[in-house]
Amino acid sequence: MKIAVLSGKGGTGKTLVSVNLASVAGNAVYYDCDVEEPNGHLFFKPEAVTEEIITVTTPEVNAELCDGCRKCSDFCKFNAIASIQDKAVVFPDVCHPCGGCMLVCPNKAITETQRPIGKIMRGVSGDVTITSGMLNMGEESGVPIIRAMLQDMKANPNDMTLIDCPPGSACVVMESIIDADYCVLVAEPTVFGVHNLAMVHELVQIFNKPYGVVLNKCFEGENPAEAYCLEHQVPVLGRIPFDQELGHLNSNSEIVSRVSSKYKTLFEDVLKQVKEAVSQCQ
Repeated sequence: MKIAVLSGKGGTGKTLVSVNLASVAGNAVYYDCDVEEPNGHLFFKPEAVTEEIITVTTPEVNAELCDGCRKCSDFCKFNAIASIQDKAVVFPDVCHPCGGCMLVCPNKAITETQRPIGKIMRGVSGDVTITSGMLNMGEESGVPIIRAMLQDMKANPNDMTLIDCPPGSACVVMESIIDADYCVLVAEPTVFGVHNLAMVHELVQIFNKPYGVVLNKCFEGENPAEAYCLEHQVPVLGRIPFDQELGHLNSNSEIVSRVSSKYKTLFEDVLKQVKEAVSQCQ
């Protein structure tokens, strides 16, 4: 079973939920796909960590063969190649490595080289296997890292898998949820939180994924995010209180379900509801 945890913005509690669901699941696999700012490893503190460098193909121009014909720059829709002083110049940061420039070059002046864009770190924490992606600073897209990470998931389809998605609803989020069996949306009890919840709610509907919401930072009184769920008939899987104990444990990078029976029960109940929903869809 593959469960993706997502939210419309950072700081909503996505990692809190995904880390604790992985912890209570037992013999689970946790993927931190928030490659621009992964922090799941701060909670799990994995051991026996290995690293894999992730590269992408990038065009490389042989200036001696290039005659500045501009066919490559005319072909490239991302403006990743320009003709400067009758020579092709590559801007790798905006290149989407399709290989088309090589095909249209009449002089075979363009070849491909491998450029590192980040890394994948793998380790273990108790009975949870941890895989985290890290995008190098200044890189345009983390999609190649996420794809490489989730190849492991495709190789082991029967594992209980938690996917900690990037915030928002952009391409990296779509890549993270594409093979998920269920999506857990995490929302804050504010008007701004409702706006962000609506974004990811629309996304999971487009992908036709079953879903439910965990309401985080709940307190007494009006909760606009819960009102949104009622209005749009979105299942509420659980409510995490606005709690000083939780804030203290979380700020100290503690996995709360491992140290608090109250929160262990809360996340076990959320996971139970997800399992039941997935079984009904099959």
